[in-house]
Amino acid sequence: MSSEAVFIQVGALAEGFAPQSHTLEQRHGLAGNTLAFHFSDGETVNCRFNDDQTLLWGEQQVDYRATSIRPEILFIDFLDPQQANGSITLVCDRQQGNFTAVYGQLPDEAQVRLDAFSRVEQGLPLTAVKAEFRFGRLDSSTAPWPQFTDELIGMRNLYTYSPTERYEHIYLNEHFYTWQCLDGVEKGLADVDRCHYVKVAEKLYLFVWREKIVPTLGVVMIDLQGMRTDGKILGYQGSDFNALSNFAVGAHAQILNITQYPPG
Repeated sequence: MSSEAVFIQVGALAEGFAPQSHTLEQRHGLAGNTLAFHFSDGETVNCRFNDDQTLLWGEQQVDYRATSIRPEILFIDFLDPQQANGSITLVCDRQQGNFTAVYGQLPDEAQVRLDAFSRVEQGLPLTAVKAEFRFGRLDSSTAPWPQFTDELIGMRNLYTYSPTERYEHIYLNEHFYTWQCLDGVEKGLADVDRCHYVKVAEKLYLFVWREKIVPTLGVVMIDLQGMRTDGKILGYQGSDFNALSNFAVGAHAQILNITQYPPG
């Protein structure tokens, strides 16, 4: 009998994904540009790209990663300068003139060590990883805001992140998806986790998941025209909760099948 697969820390996951990863190259040419993010609640934040490594988010300078899975679509990610163990991801459609911002935050050690049964007793979500979605417009645009979507529900997709790492996703309903590792450092592992879907453009989606066993936030673009993904995973380096791992991920995508339920 084979040994049982064991969950690993996000830092170890990053090491497994790194060799020959299918992530997109860093988007260049943003240096000197400024984008005004007008949030739906009335707040405005100016983002100035100093160079290809740093930007000013308001008055806070941070290191960032930016990619472009399609022309005029920007994926910008950085650690939140005002929130411990947090990150900010901006998905900008410069053609339409709108954006989605995902403010993520990992739980502290006390929250992580609260067991699942206690969370249920206290009426808490099973995952302590947080994700706040904020929508808005870029610069002087009057475009409609992005919306949550159900268009991925029912899909069973295969994602190849590198020559050694393959995962399967099944998008179950508007709140949950299931995943399993077919090959790689998590081979044999599977779970059902909380997730969210936002439609960015035709056949282009922002997919966010929040894991409950090892505190993990995934924020990924899924392009079902180009059949590839790009994004990031945020978690802790190890079990001491003193260091973050915020690493890039990207995959080649394949739709295996689509489940359509008969009317109830």
